Amino acid sequence: MVRVVTDSTSDLPLEVAKDLGITVVPAYVHIDGKSYRDGIDIGLDDIYRHLLDGAVHATTSAPAPGDFAEVYRRLSAETDGIVSVVVTSRQSAIYDSALVGKESIGGKCRIEVVDSQSATMGLGLVAIAAARRANEGATMDEVLEAAHRAVPRTYGMALLDTLKYALRGGRLSKAGVLVGSLVRVKPMLSIKSGLIGPSGVTRTREKGIERLMEFVKKHLPIDDVSVVYSTSPGEAQTLAESIQSLAPDSRPIMARLGSALGVHGGPGTVAVAVRERDSEAKEEAEKKRVRRLSIPPLRRPRR
Repeated sequence: MVRVVTDSTSDLPLEVAKDLGITVVPAYVHIDGKSYRDGIDIGLDDIYRHLLDGAVHATTSAPAPGDFAEVYRRLSAETDGIVSVVVTSRQSAIYDSALVGKESIGGKCRIEVVDSQSATMGLGLVAIAAARRANEGATMDEVLEAAHRAVPRTYGMALLDTLKYALRGGRLSKAGVLVGSLVRVKPMLSIKSGLIGPSGVTRTREKGIERLMEFVKKHLPIDDVSVVYSTSPGEAQTLAESIQSLAPDSRPIMARLGSALGVHGGPGTVAVAVRERDSEAKEEAEKKRVRRLSIPPLRRPRR
């Protein structure tokens, strides 16, 4: 069976990764001179508490090529094909690290690295699409195609409580120019062509949550949807329930914003990621809808 690998900025819940057989390579978080593997060595509650207290300045870095090579080498003993889906190359060095890791193990098995052009569960949804095909017994080319088809149909938007964490890390200087002079606003971010950038502001969190709902509605019908949060699980669960009412066939995947992205998003971040239904599936759904509408109603026989 083809194996699927991703990096920890996908924020895939552990149970989802385990069920689908996805291997996750951790990025690194550096705090006070110490390095921690994302999702392994340090608890998220601790990180967000420190961020709120202002007690630490955290930075992040990509997994080393050797980290990817170690995973590829281990998996190559049990498969002839690996599809490695990673965070957008336009915001991180992880893509390059995955490529170097691939080259370092030689030709033990076929490895293809896919730039998801997304982050957090946008990346996660692309990896999920590939892993589902792999679990169906698809060939390497078919799994790779599933990943590539998912990339342009996957979108994400986030509501931040503040931009100070993103600006502190130097990731969103342009956004800071746009909204830095405004006070008491909640910034919205989205990802387009692999770049994370500003998508306006709202005056309240309630309006921001409404914007996230509108974002999901805009991309209906969908194959997959996820709600990601850093420190507000109740708010995220309420959002997920509202999304479920919009798309009854797509149960939202709940995910926690991991430390590699959480130190930039900060406490209070809530995000959504959607994977639109592909055109063929859309056409089939529309045909079914038209057929249902064209069926004349049953008439009761006259007595």
